[in-house]
Amino acid sequence: MRQALQHLRPWMARLALGLALLSTGAVAQDATEEPLKQIKLTETQVKSFIAAQPDLAAISGKLQEAGNKPNATLQAELDGIAKKHGFADFSELDDVAANISIVMAGLDTETGAFIEPVEALKKELEDVKADESIPADDKKQLVEELGEAIRMTPPLQHKENIDLIKAHREEIERALE
Repeated sequence: MRQALQHLRPWMARLALGLALLSTGAVAQDATEEPLKQIKLTETQVKSFIAAQPDLAAISGKLQEAGNKPNATLQAELDGIAKKHGFADFSELDDVAANISIVMAGLDTETGAFIEPVEALKKELEDVKADESIPADDKKQLVEELGEAIRMTPPLQHKENIDLIKAHREEIERALE
């Protein structure tokens, strides 16, 4: 699998970053809830999201252990972190994280140009299908994962978020390391 993943383009790393950001939402929300709530981001929200990362990283072990069902104590801790950084609750922080992830997933690592993540995923799917150097089992898994990502990735509704995220891209990347 590692060999197959080496064939993925740099922007797929952005998608992985986006999915990592969205994973906080998987902890706080049940998968049967409504789809991603896209919002127009503000400078304050982006800076607050960045500032919250050390606190979230400090409880990452608890988040992983909780899976999709945080207990009341962990949920209260998440809400406390969100409030400390100016959000109404963790749900608002989660919405901001998800909207940042959509843009980050679509930014080309070399040029900084934005491409809709769904379009990038479709291109990668075609590249994976055409790549004969990927072992069959790995290719099958990659095709399934990319297909699922294509189905689950919404188009960006607030194009103005692109410039805002580009302006804070390096800070976001550092905060998520």
